[in-house]
Amino acid sequence: MYHGKPCWFELSTDKGALPQADQFYGKLFGWSIADAGMDGFTYHLASHGGDMVAGLAEMPDDCAGTPPFWMVYFDVDDADAAAAKVKTLGGTVFREPADIPGTGRFAILSDPQGAAFGVLQPLPMEPQPPVESGAWNQRKESHGNWIELMSTDPKAALDFYAELFGWTRSTAVDMGEMGTYQLFSWNGADIGGMMGLGNSPVPCWLPYFGVNGVDSAITRATGGGATLMHGPVEVPGGAFIAFFRDAQGAHFSVVGPKEDV
Repeated sequence: MYHGKPCWFELSTDKGALPQADQFYGKLFGWSIADAGMDGFTYHLASHGGDMVAGLAEMPDDCAGTPPFWMVYFDVDDADAAAAKVKTLGGTVFREPADIPGTGRFAILSDPQGAAFGVLQPLPMEPQPPVESGAWNQRKESHGNWIELMSTDPKAALDFYAELFGWTRSTAVDMGEMGTYQLFSWNGADIGGMMGLGNSPVPCWLPYFGVNGVDSAITRATGGGATLMHGPVEVPGGAFIAFFRDAQGAHFSVVGPKEDV
């Protein structure tokens, strides 16, 4: 029903840095963070306003050497079918579909240009939750509000995701020397944008978390050891954005009004 909707955000950070990440993001977004209680694997769950909004974990051993990063997951009707389709569309399956007890079935994939993402087939829920619920809610602070892809070929990437998730091409914004910022929609609502690599060394997805005041978020983030990479900048619609690298090297952005309201 919600195939193609952003549904989860997951931080993989350096070994031994999870307590620092918990403290940083907890203070920045007001998240309450607790251990998920998984056997043989430390995984922390962040919640806000009664919603589970993100996961935080140390970098898996099979990803040793990978810089810390935020991964975006998308809801799918069938994780196995989605993984198979990614292969036929020229993408890569990094982790074959597997079950998460009590949650659903997931897989880790990448598009043909190399940007990694996850898919999650949630366990059936009755009643079905609202479209904007859980980690993704464009009306709430401290939830996922926007997603952005930096790619070597954003046009081909959008064709790939349109075929995989049913996304549709929306407004194209001319950014001058930076090229075109192509918005895309899911279920009739704009949920993100795609662009060239810009300053990113590799293709990647970037999550934007909502904040009630970008200026105060900048103060909290930089005070907690993050580096402000860009912003604050006003974007169409009157919101402001800022782009950060946390103390371990994971990149993320915030979006909201410039000052607290």
